Amino acid sequence: MTENKTQQSTNGAAALAASRRKGMALATMVCGLTLMAALAHGQQPNEGEDGDDEGGKVWRELEVAPPAPPVAAELIPFDAGATATQTFLVDPKSISVGSDGVVRYTLVSRSAAGATNVSFEGIRCSSFEKKILAIGRPDGSWAKSRRDQWDKISLNGINRQHASLARDFFCDGSLIAGTPERMVQRLRAQR
Repeated sequence: MTENKTQQSTNGAAALAASRRKGMALATMVCGLTLMAALAHGQQPNEGEDGDDEGGKVWRELEVAPPAPPVAAELIPFDAGATATQTFLVDPKSISVGSDGVVRYTLVSRSAAGATNVSFEGIRCSSFEKKILAIGRPDGSWAKSRRDQWDKISLNGINRQHASLARDFFCDGSLIAGTPERMVQRLRAQR
């Protein structure tokens, strides 16, 4: 009988060990699959990069030349929030909507001390991103931006000019807010 109990005990221990090995193998397999899925997802292009954007289409940014330099008397100021430390204005003649879904415009920023910066920029409503395309020079020419990257638009911060432009004038949610003429109307009416 002792031999029988020993054999049963040995068989039980072997069964328990086999069950643990199967459990560990299953856990390892689940972890591995989870890791593979995470890595595969990490390799997917983000919106804003060339890649599958919607409906299986590959998004490509258009190369667009900067517009004529802005005329100070024609600039439209807009409210960039209560915490803004600068005055922001848009050149209405520069607003365009590309077939790539980018709203392009010239932004003028003025500090209280009178310093002025001019930039040609783009906003993608579908991904809520912005990009500086070119920087205006004092002589009216443009220098291509060295940073060739789309960045998420921040809703926080002192100067929220991009968030204000996207939310209030250029975008309706993730869609473009109509034609450039409609955007100019919204800027003039401040709504």
